[in-house]
Amino acid sequence: MTIDDAPREALRGNPRELLRWVATGAAVSRADLSRLSGLSPSTVSQRVEALINQGLLEEAGAGQSRGGRRPRQLAVPTGGAVVGAIDLGAHHARIGTLDLSGRVVQGRTLPVRIEDGPETVLGTLLAEVTALASGGAPGASLASGGAAAGALRGVGIGIPGPVQHSTGRIVSPSRMPGWNGFDVAAFCADRVDVPVIVDNDANLMALGAHRTAHAEMDHAVYIKAGTGIGSGVISSGQLHRGAQGSAGDISHCRVVADPAPLCSCGNAGCLEAVASGAALVTALREQGVPVDDLTGVLRLIDDGDRHATALARQAGRAIGEILAVVVNFFNPQVVAIGGRLADCEPLLASMRATLYERCLPLATQTLLIERVATSQDIGITGAAHLVIDHVVSAHP
Repeated sequence: MTIDDAPREALRGNPRELLRWVATGAAVSRADLSRLSGLSPSTVSQRVEALINQGLLEEAGAGQSRGGRRPRQLAVPTGGAVVGAIDLGAHHARIGTLDLSGRVVQGRTLPVRIEDGPETVLGTLLAEVTALASGGAPGASLASGGAAAGALRGVGIGIPGPVQHSTGRIVSPSRMPGWNGFDVAAFCADRVDVPVIVDNDANLMALGAHRTAHAEMDHAVYIKAGTGIGSGVISSGQLHRGAQGSAGDISHCRVVADPAPLCSCGNAGCLEAVASGAALVTALREQGVPVDDLTGVLRLIDDGDRHATALARQAGRAIGEILAVVVNFFNPQVVAIGGRLADCEPLLASMRATLYERCLPLATQTLLIERVATSQDIGITGAAHLVIDHVVSAHP
């Protein structure tokens, strides 16, 4: 084992990884877990028993014998316990319940008005999530009975702005009037009697995409490009937040632009002011092209409008320039782009070309550059894994 391998190797066989191996089907017995982790059978048995006691694993009968006693099969419970998830956007929120393997049980998309403020927006969404978990009407109590009563193990929430993960507090968000400094975790704790974990929406997209598509990779960068722009970073197989939770925030990196458009943060020439969906809408309007929103921009690009297509290519170059610095510095195995702009082929092609032009050959030699698997549930999947990780780590 090299020094670079040490952080990843130290994670092998921890309870979360044992749970993941069973959830993905990589392991169905304690013997499988011992083989994959390199841990002794007795250590694996201790950790498995702890997961069973927490209700995160169950024994599901006897497996096939390879000589000797038939091993007891392990499985993630598919009924009963669920985690709730909220992926909040400026105009819509995706909510859902997921089982302890991270599979979606129920999902809904709801309209929201972020300007209505945190109490109204979060109060409504929490009521909807608890209703899904309890099988009742919005606002139904999980303690009031029913098949799913008491089944909610926690709630994960993604916020479209900077979040101090350690406190659950929102810090100086753009386009979220009235949300600055709001303590999401404390607000939710008064309304649901389960752990509530809060993070930036780009981090949750990164976590969901990584666990779904690239769990075997140690280092990855995931970009969320829609109305705004953000990114999440996976380092040594784990979500990397940095000292205060702002790691991966590429939205306010300066892009060379003349004249430089003013950003919502007060600076000029930020990536978000140049290459986000909101920036494309503004730029097209300034050129006299009537467009209402990002949906209209994407429709123009699909129709071959030269103004919209040219702006998309410029946006792709700007994103690629910032990512080139990230790739040269961090050397990830994969760069994947999600969000609504990920389906914009001119932007994606321009971003990819800029990365290859600006990065060192060694950094791009085996680099995967691709779209995040298109799924409206990728954010709530990340939120669920955030909660599952918390539940596992809270009960070693």
